[in-house]
Parts: sequence; structure tokens; C-alpha cells
Amino acid sequence: MIAFSLRQFRSQGLWGLGALVAVGVVLLVTGPHLAHLYDSSVAACRSAGGVGPACSTNAVTSADRALQIALPAVVLVVPALVGMFWGAPLVGRELETGTFRLAWTQSVSRTRWLATKLASVGAAAAVVALALGLMASWWASPLDKVTQNRFSPSAFALHGFVPGAYALFAFALGATAGILFRRTFPAMAVTLAGFVGARLLVTYDVRPHLLPQTTKTLALSRDVFGIQIDGSGVQIVPQAPDLPNAWVTSTVIVDAHDRAPSQAFIDKACSGLPGVNGNPLPGHLGTGGHHGAFPAPGAVQAAMQQCQSTVAASYHAVVTYQPAGHFWAKQGLESLVFAAAAAGLAAVSFLWVHRRLR
Repeated sequence: MIAFSLRQFRSQGLWGLGALVAVGVVLLVTGPHLAHLYDSSVAACRSAGGVGPACSTNAVTSADRALQIALPAVVLVVPALVGMFWGAPLVGRELETGTFRLAWTQSVSRTRWLATKLASVGAAAAVVALALGLMASWWASPLDKVTQNRFSPSAFALHGFVPGAYALFAFALGATAGILFRRTFPAMAVTLAGFVGARLLVTYDVRPHLLPQTTKTLALSRDVFGIQIDGSGVQIVPQAPDLPNAWVTSTVIVDAHDRAPSQAFIDKACSGLPGVNGNPLPGHLGTGGHHGAFPAPGAVQAAMQQCQSTVAASYHAVVTYQPAGHFWAKQGLESLVFAAAAAGLAAVSFLWVHRRLR
């Protein structure tokens, strides 16, 4: 039974293996050059004392730009393709054509028939996507050292072993859809929509809560807040601080009693800025219908520094984030989420085949 299932899957498997080998060759050829660019730029930067053109990261980030764009897209799309073209037709085509009845008359129970199909092709799907993710992680390691942003949605999905879990889930979703619909093309459409929906749901609603977040209190500086001047006046704008490879989920500015700056406080602290206390904004009509004159740059700069200093003296920033050390733990937990979902879909498939198919 296993040999027969593998023969049925042979053409799809060979195409998948060929594509994986092709991607591996491209990454193997270009990866060492990218690593050399990073090593040489870091060495030159250190020799220059940490300043100057040698410390620019453009040499790394501008190399192989087409591949930098294409590789995350490939890793993102492969699990969906696995679900659509490996999972959905796996049983759906046999139900559509009626060939499943022949298999059940050959002393093969329907449970063994389905288990063999799911196990053999599902393992191949997970291995292919896992290998692709590991190759992509190796190739992108110099970029990770430069960007320091592995928690971004595209970078997180590119790395490690989550691509294998995504593919396993997509495959199980496709196989289950094929069993339920008994048609290949509707099952493929449902697989694509369901996979995209699940990925978005986990990325934005589940992943942030897989591990407890960390909170840090920071003194106010230009790295964590800014001053915005518009037609409505002056606003205090929080900014995410630079925490390498961390995932900053929120930054708020509060005082010792966790209260945000009031508009009255901002107007008093920033009284010298345009748009506050009747100070006209450039190009706006002031009192008497005259256009406001733009204040001298030096005066605006001094008023801005005074505003920032006054706010910083009474307030601080509270940053909530996932530390860089949570990355691999989150990878493991998210992989478990998708693996558990795949197991649940497989259970639905077994129940449906065992009780409902005739």
C-alpha cells in the first residue's frame, strides 16, 4: 500500500524535489558572496573605528536584491502550493473519479488506506518545506545581522522550522477539504483561502500571546518620542525604541501615576512652538486675517528643545515587547499550533472517511 501511494505521488514528488534542488543551488552559489560582503564590511568598519562609509550596511542589503525579494515570497507560497496541489487532490481526486472503491476491495481497510496516503505524502510535504526554511535561514543570516528584525512577519516565516509546520497544516487542510467536498478544484480554493486566513490569524492574533511580553521603562529621549506640529496643535508622539531583534508591540508615554500628558501640560511645556497659545503656523491665517509669519529657525529649535526637556523631566516611556531571546521559543510554539491544527484536520478526515463515505 505504501509503495502504491508513493507511485501515485511520484510525479508530484519529483517536481517538488527538483524545485527544491534548484533553489538550493541558487542559494549555495550566492550565499557565500553575501556572507563575504558582511564580513568584509564589518572588518572595514572596525578598522575605521566604527565611523565612516565602511560602516554603511548598503553593501549587504543591496546585494542580490531580486533574490532578497523572491526568497521570502517562495517560502511563503510553497506551503500553500503544497496544500493545493498535494493535499487537495490526494483523496479528492479518488473520490471524484470513484477509484477509492477499488482500493477498498483489495483487502485494505479505509483507515489504513487513508493513513498511508496522509502519512507518506504529508511527511514529504513537511520535509520539503522544512528543508527550504533551513536553507533560507542559512542564506539570510548576514541580512539578519544587519536588519536586526527577525520578528517581522516576513522574516519570522522565512526562518527555521515553521515553514515545515505551515506546509503540514496546508497539506492536512487540502486533504480534508478534498474529502469533504469530493471535488478537487473546490478543495483547492478552500485550501488557499483557509491557509491564508489561518496564517493571518496566527500572525496577528495568536503569535503575540504565545509567550508573556516584557515591559521596560525608559527615560524619554529622541529615540522614544517626538513632537508633532499640525493644524490641531502640538502632539507627543511615542516611537518604538531600537531593540535589536525584539518585537516592540507598544510604546506609551506616562508619568509616575501612569497618566498620559494632558493637552494643557503640552501647551504649557511647548508654549513657544508654532500652533500653541496663538502662535501662528506658517501659511495659516492669524488674528486680523493675516498669514502667520514663519518663526526664525533658531527660535523654533530652542522652543523644541525646551518642549522636549520639559516633557522628559515629568514623563517616561513604557515599552512592551517580546525579547530577542523569545524568537526560537516562539518558532517552536507556533509550529506546535499548526501541527496540532493539522492533527485535528487529520482526525476529521478519518472520522468522515470511516463513517460518512459510501
